[in-house]
Amino acid sequence: MAPSSDWWAKGVHKGTPVVVKMDNPEWSMVELEGPSEDDFLIGNNPTDTRAKARGKNAKQLTWVLLLKAHRAAGCLTSVASTLASIGPAIRHRVASGRTDTESASSFENKTVKTRFYNCIKVFLWLSLLLLGFEIAAYYKGWHFRASNLQLQYIFTAPFGVRDFFDWLYSNWVLIRVGFLAPPLQFLANVCIVLFLIQSLDRLILCLCCFWIRVKKIKPIPKEDAVADLETGENGFFPMVLVQIPMCNEREVYQHSIAAVCKLDWPKSKILIQVLDDSDDPITQLLIEEEVHKWQQVGANIVYRHRIIRDGYKAGNLKSAMSCSYVKDYEFVAIFDADFQPTHDFLKRTIPHFKDNEDVGLVQARWSFVNKDENLLTRLQNINLSFHFEVEQQVNGVLINFFGFNGTAGVWRIKALEDSGGWLERTTVEDMDIAVRAHLQGWKFVFLNDVECQCELPESYEAYRKQQHRWHSGPMQLFRLCLPDIIHAKISFWKKFNMIFLFFLLRKLILPFYSFTLFCIILPMTMFIPEAELPAWVVCYVPALMSFLNILPAPKSFPFIVPYLLFENTMSVTKFNAMISGLFQLGNAYEWVVTKKLGRSSEGDLVSLIEKDPKHQLRGPEPDLDEIKAEILQEQKARKKKHNRIYTKELALAFLLLTASARSLLSAQGIHFYFLLFQGISFLLVGLDLIGEQVM
Repeated sequence: MAPSSDWWAKGVHKGTPVVVKMDNPEWSMVELEGPSEDDFLIGNNPTDTRAKARGKNAKQLTWVLLLKAHRAAGCLTSVASTLASIGPAIRHRVASGRTDTESASSFENKTVKTRFYNCIKVFLWLSLLLLGFEIAAYYKGWHFRASNLQLQYIFTAPFGVRDFFDWLYSNWVLIRVGFLAPPLQFLANVCIVLFLIQSLDRLILCLCCFWIRVKKIKPIPKEDAVADLETGENGFFPMVLVQIPMCNEREVYQHSIAAVCKLDWPKSKILIQVLDDSDDPITQLLIEEEVHKWQQVGANIVYRHRIIRDGYKAGNLKSAMSCSYVKDYEFVAIFDADFQPTHDFLKRTIPHFKDNEDVGLVQARWSFVNKDENLLTRLQNINLSFHFEVEQQVNGVLINFFGFNGTAGVWRIKALEDSGGWLERTTVEDMDIAVRAHLQGWKFVFLNDVECQCELPESYEAYRKQQHRWHSGPMQLFRLCLPDIIHAKISFWKKFNMIFLFFLLRKLILPFYSFTLFCIILPMTMFIPEAELPAWVVCYVPALMSFLNILPAPKSFPFIVPYLLFENTMSVTKFNAMISGLFQLGNAYEWVVTKKLGRSSEGDLVSLIEKDPKHQLRGPEPDLDEIKAEILQEQKARKKKHNRIYTKELALAFLLLTASARSLLSAQGIHFYFLLFQGISFLLVGLDLIGEQVM
């Protein structure tokens, strides 16, 4: 693909070349000329200079366009190969017959799950029956929508003129108009109002975030509190306890322990607790051996293991805080097993407590090492980027309250004690302690510029379990905390914010209307056209909300449409979890550890060595037998993993696709395309084609 020598040889290369490298090895490297000296000189004949400049610019533009075309061809090739691999994957899923109904999943009660699935199946079979009925009516000449329905024809036409089918369909229309459409339209209007309220809340949050960015508002610690380990000057070095709770997370334990042991803090002022709840003997031995290695090189680190795993993570943290030596420490930093703080994490967070006795929590934001691993991780990155950049930052700046994220945060131990400590009553112990601390008057600080790297779940099964816990737990907590919030000695505005905005609007209303409006009401309006959803509800407002959600992650703009569809798809899991938590259905209190793959090991440690090699601690060489044991166990674990078919998502996929076919009879363009693509989205998720593929 190299250019012709005569054309490329014109002129002398006086400018600075810009090298563009093609990804495809069959393409050559191309040099684009930068501005030469002649481009900056005004000679006696400016017309020739300008003509020469135009010629060079044309050459550069040509090659830039070629580069863009090459990238576009690469994208098309990638899409084609992906589509080609979908067929065999679907055949393998169907042939294996593995579904979510036969999994030994403990996070959903089988009875509740079956009832929910049966309700969806009833809607599906009813929609298929109605579709056949409507198609037959269409070919019989019943071509009308709600806007041009002529009921007088039904009442005045003599029975003899019509056959039995016409009589049956006319009565069906009367039933729709008189009995089905009014309640469906009322429910649709209620959901639209909730949808608009939630959209307004999201818009206000985005405007507040924009105001914070423009004004450059951020928490600033006291100048004398900034620690300086390099010069040895007196700084703010309180006693800090660091806790790493983990449970059977053998893929990532080495990374988190290594990162925490490299924290810049005086060794006499820090103690690291590795809180191991693993029930796998091999994992226990590996973690204990890792702790022993770091003890040998001088790290102040201890290993704790509970035999009885009561209370899950909350019970683990509560047990660790009961140690007698904890009274000597003022602050506690918490990191989950897949989190890797930078070496200056404590130096950037602890100073915010200096001379701010009412600050109980300093929370850092998360960043993700595997956000580009697959489509699922990209979509998760959009969601969590909005959560930290907008929700957490705005709430931290305006009202000094937000939900603790459970990790990558530093607590004042006195705040934990005043709030009652860790409680095992819900699966969201982090949100629980944050709510109780806020009711006690403690303030929270969110640091958007301090990041802690972690790993996103790459499989849909792991992500689904995580989302079930994240949406079931808040409803459990709401039931328990509502009386305390009402009787708390805080302002009315704080009570309103916590009850309506924090719990009801963002934790209950969002999954409710998202599932009800777009997965149930919208397809039903295709079969009961007398109840209508405006096009702006189906298309324009959701598109605007997706645009706002994706602003904190601008590189994800190409995924705005998949993000919109996937969020509606996940509303099934979130709605089910919300109902389970609110009414204590199923195993709503079961804790399921989100499985990670340990992808955060390579790039982070290499970059840490390159940036600051003097902070590295080198332990003994790894044991060869240990490595072999890890490899064998990893191979066994991978053999047990497989993709599943998710029945609820598949049933909803066929329901939406059936409704899209019905919308063609009414010539509803926007509704048809939305239902079609949303149905395809449910189909891909139902066949587990959205995340990690292990077959």
